[in-house]
Amino acid sequence: MSDAATNTRLNLSAGLLSCAVALALVVAKLWALGQTGSLAIAATLADSAMDLMMSLAALAAIAYAAKPADDDHNFGHTSAEDLAALGQSLIILASSGVIATAAIWRLWQGDAALPRNEASGIAVVVFSIVLTLGLVIWQRRVAALTDNPVVKADSLHYLGDLIPNVGAIVALWASSALGLAQVDSVVALGAALLLAVGALRIGRGAWDALMDRQADPEMIAGITAIAREFEGVRGFHDLKTRRAGSRVFVNLHIELDGAQSLDAAHAIGAGLRRAILHTYPRADVLIHKDPVGVQKHPDDPQA
Repeated sequence: MSDAATNTRLNLSAGLLSCAVALALVVAKLWALGQTGSLAIAATLADSAMDLMMSLAALAAIAYAAKPADDDHNFGHTSAEDLAALGQSLIILASSGVIATAAIWRLWQGDAALPRNEASGIAVVVFSIVLTLGLVIWQRRVAALTDNPVVKADSLHYLGDLIPNVGAIVALWASSALGLAQVDSVVALGAALLLAVGALRIGRGAWDALMDRQADPEMIAGITAIAREFEGVRGFHDLKTRRAGSRVFVNLHIELDGAQSLDAAHAIGAGLRRAILHTYPRADVLIHKDPVGVQKHPDDPQA
């Protein structure tokens, strides 16, 4: 099995496990909400429901983005990841708004009811934490092997879910041991804020990619260093990059000795491309070769 096929299989396994865990948590937290009536549990339930939707979208994006380039999509299908992420961020923002509104209303009214059957709620949240930790460990292992940004983002998102889950345990304990019903609403409000911040971060990254924002400065600096030090390259210019999902497209003009053969010039360009891909394997690199000292034609674009 090729490396690409192995990576795709691993990425899909992480996506499928993510969906399975999210579905299990939604079912468990629905039961816990019915048992406790806790708004903090409701917040974690909404978070898990969003996780399920995001995991399904991420799985679809992984599968679709893995399709090779074709006649209709010459540069591949990786932008599907950005479209999925942007949609997910909007859904999460709406969910956080509903939770925050309910929490603020309870705090304003000052008549929040104490949750009931707190032990059942705590048990479900602990179960949620254990499942989430297991998922994150597998996702991190897959991400280390495949460098897939969708898996990395999903892993970070689930890791962030541990905070509202721990907050739910605190709220249920405070309600049971101290009789502080308002803690439930405060924790729910904090969870809604975390959801909103995460949604904005995900949405911004997806929007930047869809708008062809350039690669990270560290990557641009790394490509610059590789080109500058590569044997046979006398200079370079017009380094341009753009992101599309998990891929970065790189265009680079290099300056070569114009007196050498076409075969020699091609070998230098191909070698430089391999060097860039060795450091950034998920890049798509196009190199144009110019003779040293060539002047632009008056009809050529000046940008």
